[in-house]
This record gives sequence, C-alpha cells and structure tokens, in this order.
Amino acid sequence: MVDRVPPPSAQPRSRLRVLLASGAAALALTAGSVVGVPLGAAPQQAQAADSGKSTLTVAVAQSVDSLSPFLAQKLMSTSVSRLMYDFLTNYDPKDNHAIPALATKWEPSADKLTWTYTIRSDSKWSDGQQATAEDAAWTFNKMMTDEGAAQANGNFVANFKKVTAPSPTQLVIELKEPQATMAALDVPIVPKHVWEKVGDFSKFNNDTKFPIVGNGPFILTDYKVDQYVKLKANKSFWRGAPKFDELVFKTYKDQDAAVAALRKGEVSFVAGSPALTPAQAASLKGEKNVKVNEGPGRRFFALATNPGAQTKDGKKFGDGNKALLDQKVRQALFLSIDRKTIIDKVFQGHAVEGQGYIPPRFSTYFWQPSADQSLAYDPAKAAKLLDEAGYPLKGDQRVGKDGKPLDLRILCHATDPNDKAIGKYLKEWWGKLGIGLKVDCLDDVSVPWYAGEYDLAFDGWSVNPDPDFVLGIHTCGALPVKAKDSATTDNFICDKTYDELYKKQLAEYDPAKRADIVKQMQSWMYDSGYMNIIAYPNAVEAYRTDQIKSIKTMPEAAGNIYGQDGYWSWWSAVPAGSSSSDSSGGSGSTGVVVGIIVVVVVLAGGGLFIAMRRRTTADDRE
Repeated sequence: MVDRVPPPSAQPRSRLRVLLASGAAALALTAGSVVGVPLGAAPQQAQAADSGKSTLTVAVAQSVDSLSPFLAQKLMSTSVSRLMYDFLTNYDPKDNHAIPALATKWEPSADKLTWTYTIRSDSKWSDGQQATAEDAAWTFNKMMTDEGAAQANGNFVANFKKVTAPSPTQLVIELKEPQATMAALDVPIVPKHVWEKVGDFSKFNNDTKFPIVGNGPFILTDYKVDQYVKLKANKSFWRGAPKFDELVFKTYKDQDAAVAALRKGEVSFVAGSPALTPAQAASLKGEKNVKVNEGPGRRFFALATNPGAQTKDGKKFGDGNKALLDQKVRQALFLSIDRKTIIDKVFQGHAVEGQGYIPPRFSTYFWQPSADQSLAYDPAKAAKLLDEAGYPLKGDQRVGKDGKPLDLRILCHATDPNDKAIGKYLKEWWGKLGIGLKVDCLDDVSVPWYAGEYDLAFDGWSVNPDPDFVLGIHTCGALPVKAKDSATTDNFICDKTYDELYKKQLAEYDPAKRADIVKQMQSWMYDSGYMNIIAYPNAVEAYRTDQIKSIKTMPEAAGNIYGQDGYWSWWSAVPAGSSSSDSSGGSGSTGVVVGIIVVVVVLAGGGLFIAMRRRTTADDRE
C-alpha cells in the first residue's frame, strides 16, 4: 500500500508504500518454516451486546476506491485486499524478509529465468473449495492478457513470459529477463472459479455479492461506500483464526470526530489522515485506556509537479502550466521551501526533514544529496533561477515572455490538515518571489490529477521494503493508454535515462549493486525537480487498551499498526479481557498504526526484492 498524496485511485493519489531493505545472499532461495505469528498488542473488539461477538472497529479517513484486487490502489483498499486474499509470500514483521504464505517455498533455475513455487495444500477458499496453483496461474495470466486486470499491479507481471500450474501444488513462472522481486510479488491470488465469470475487469468492483469468497484471515461480509467495510474472522485460515470475531473499518471524513469517537469507546483504533495531528496525539496522551503509538514512518510527503500529462503513445493532454517544463523553474520553487519550518511548525517534530525519495526507515536504499547538489532553502538563489528562466519581476509579480504573470495551482487533499497548512506557507514563500498560488483543496483529487489538470500536487506514498513499485510508477510504461484514464503513473514522468536505470535495478540480484542503482535513480529524480520530498512523517495512531489487549506493530521493535506490509496487526489483535495471548508467545506490542501506501517485499537470503505501490492522497496511497 502505497501512501500517496496525489491522485486517486491509488488513490494512488494518496500514494504510498513501505520500503524494506533486506540483506540477502544466495540467489537460490527456499522459504524456511513458517514464522510464528508475529504480534504484539492487538486491538480488542468491543463486545456486541446482542451477539456476544468481539468487534474491532478502526476509524479511517480514506475511502475505498475498489474492492477488486485488480483495481484497488488506495492504501485502505489494498489493506483490505491483504485481509481477504493470500499472497504467494508475506513479510516477517520483525525484519521484513520474505516468508511463506500461499507458497511454502520457492526456488529459481540456474539461469534465474524460471521460478518454481510450492503451493500449500491446507488453504481453502471460504466457500469450501481448495486453493491451488491453478488459482495463482489464472490470476497472473489474467493480468498478463487483460489490460483491465493489470491496472493495479501489472508491473509485477510485465516481465513474465509464461505461467503454468503443472499440479495443484506447483506453480511455475518463466521470465523474459531476470527479475529481483520474485519473492515479493505483492499480488492477491483470487479464486479462479469465482473470477472467471467476471466480464469487464476494468469496471467490476467486486461489491455485488456478499460474503466475498477469499482465503485470507478475514472474509468481507458487507460494504457501504464512504461508510464502512465489515469483515468476519476466517475460522479456517491456515495460519490460525484471528482473535476478534469481526473487524470493521469505519469512515470518518472529520478526523476530530474520529478522535472523539475513540475517546468515547465507539471505535477501537484511529490513525488519522493519514496520521494523527500533533494536537490530536497530544490530546490523547494521558487519556484513560488510550495508548498513542508513534514510530518511524514508511511514507514520504512530497510536492509533485506536472511535467506535461501524456499517454503511452505521446499524446499530450491536460492544462499544466508550461513554465513547469523548465527545470530551473521547478528547482526555484523547491529552493524557496523552508523544510525546517514545516517540520517544526506543521508536523511539530513528528517527522524527519525530507531528502531522497525513499525514507530513512529503509536504510539500504536511503539516499541523500551532496552539499553541492542540495536544494536547501535559498530564496535568493531561487530568484536568480527564475530570472535566468525568463520570468523577471515586474512590480511584485513574475512575468513570462508572453507578458502573463506566473500563477500556479496546487492540488490539496481536503481531509489532510497538513496539506492546508503547508499550502499557506507555500503561498507566502512563493508570493515573496512574485509567484501567485491557488490552493485547490478537494475531497477527491483523482479527477483533475488523472486529467492532468493541475500544476502541482501534494503527493505521498507508503514505501515497501522493496522499492521496485514506487520506482516503477515514474516509468514511461506506467503512463495511461488513453487520456484521463486511470493508470499506475504517479504524475506522468517519462524519461529514457530513468527508464534504463529502472530496468537495470530490476534485473540486478546483487543487493549492494542494486542499492547503488536505486540511489542513482533517486539522484536523477532529485535533480530533475519533478518531485521534491518535503518530509518523512512519523506514523502516529492510537487505540483503546480496554478494547485491545495486544496488537502487533511492524517492524515489531518500533513500527506502525495500520497499513502494514501484511495482515499482522489485525490478525494478531487480542480483545481486552480475553485469556488469549498472541500466537507468537510474545508480550505484544503497544504500538498501533493506520496507514495508506504501497507495499514492497524483500526476498530473504537472496537479495531479491519486490515492491508494491499504492498511491495515496495525503492520507494514502499504498
């Protein structure tokens, strides 16, 4: 999941994903025994007086863009997909290395072009049928042959040559070129006997018949747009049934109302939009039966420019300001942003100043610009670049060669207070340079975003342990086929140099060499001025200890609860008053996090990584 601030559908416009680094060695990998259930403190379900069932209610800000795993891109949606369907592999909550899920082991051929997965025989679909390798093969083949089915995760199969299921427990994937993400294919596997009846995958939202057939830890039983998503525990889940009988994601557009609901005990957990504001977190600290969890975030908060919206065949569309096609103008804007003030005044210390594209939480891929390369706060230098670009000051306004003032628009998420607060600072700082700014705060930024009808946008993605996905959303291949169509592109970037580096890192199995290429990509992105990372927000969330006895954070040592690369938090949550303990035998983590983003997997012991992306609005894109 992806947290993406921008456009939609991941929304993605709330993009965002989590990145994890894993030091690996040998290429030939086989998964070890299934890791014991990772868990810490789990959200407790409030007991329903009429049924006696325990219910865990999670207050969320983001809406569901689709319940179809082939279309879902928002963090909220992809998080639900992880609960409904099993993936070939999962991520260990301690260090994010790849562990068995639907596949119990996997290994490559000598030339690394053929991967064989052993599919477990103890996973069943909720309608009683056996989950087999044929379901996985059908899922991948559908994505390879149907453009509609490839909308959300097509990047994972773009390099696939052939996928077959020689037996119910054997899946074989043949590649065109080596691919370092084969142990991190973040693709929900769906039941063939249900989905083969679907007609148009680009329009089917998987919300016509409940309960929805799945094989994950929870079964989706009901859904109301912008109101709630209800799931019940899958008692036959192969890893063990969740402790809460029911899990409900309740939508709150007003986050202060969500916090008030937590205080009253009406919800068990609240994560904010996408995190609690400093004021909200402060108001909850010391509150009886409430625990505030804060840890290093997996997402970044950025400012994205419109480089000129275009389709894969090069057709231009949208109305982005042409001034932003000039690298000097883009860099001038970034040179006039005081990141320290934003960290201190807006995030109030609950964030780290932004630098490279990948958050410091993923140290293997974290990159920082050199002193000479850095676009540090320097209004004087910014003014000079604008002069050089042909936008001199006339009175108190910058004017182009056409005599028109340099006025810009920025897309803002109406549900994210950080967008609004930072928008005010930008209007002030850029105003001093002679640049006008209109801050367009919308409930749904996806429409203008996909239409290319914006100049700048607040963007954000949750990064996965493997950066492949969040890197891939900036390739030419991610552009839409038709103007205004939903696509995996973040903001229409398309550059030959960047694409070549992307292909190079994807085929590199050596962890150190791959990390170096990824850093080169971040350096290119930084210099281009297309994306400016302002901050790496901490994950700040809260839950009621009188409803949740224990729940697992990810990473376990200090991490988030909501928006994990896996289902550990909700699956591990133990209701308060329950005699149950978390399956891993640990005392449980006291941290809880709700997030939006993108997901990435790392191949343990093999240096292979898989990244999952999910765009997010300020509140999410996985």
